[in-house]
Amino acid sequence: MTAGPEGTAPQRQFPTLLEQMGGVPGIVASTIPVAVFVVANIVFELQAAIVSAVVAGVAVTVWRIARKQALQPAVSGLLGVAIAAFIASRTGEARGFYLPGLIASATFGLAFLVSVLVRRPLAGVIWHGINGDGQGWRRNPALLRAYTWASLLWTLVFASRVVLQGLLYDANEETWLGVARLAMGYPLTGLALLFTIWAVRRATRTPAPAAG
Repeated sequence: MTAGPEGTAPQRQFPTLLEQMGGVPGIVASTIPVAVFVVANIVFELQAAIVSAVVAGVAVTVWRIARKQALQPAVSGLLGVAIAAFIASRTGEARGFYLPGLIASATFGLAFLVSVLVRRPLAGVIWHGINGDGQGWRRNPALLRAYTWASLLWTLVFASRVVLQGLLYDANEETWLGVARLAMGYPLTGLALLFTIWAVRRATRTPAPAAG
């Protein structure tokens, strides 16, 4: 595929990123272990919820491998479920299952914020890094501005998760914490990703200034 103009993103980037996440079916399937844990924890006891989540995680991984999807997201998803289940088992509290997600959200939110402050918006660094396009986009003011706004939105997404889910975690509201984890997971991620795509496509229609 022929690359776009200097500092712009080839059109193929947008579906490629989605494909690397396993496509829409893969993204939806990734929420299954958490949903299983939430329901099983309400209906049964904690240990049954832990076992159910791990079994669901293994099943999703096998399903994604059978469909010949990228192995790394499948293995990462299973590892994440295993770590969350281990923490819940060790603490004896269902809220422990959601602790890794909270820590990850805080880490990513801080990383996106810092990247904006140092004028290397992480949305652009990740996007072009995944697609092997280099970092020439930073010389295009329109793209730099688009990725800055996108990175600020990602910061807001992660920060909102930390604040709301953190409050529920401290209050030991296990059921509502699980519901919030699902509701603020891929739905918010999808919205942020759509905004990133829209902002970048809009910016690529703005010609980069001539060097000199």
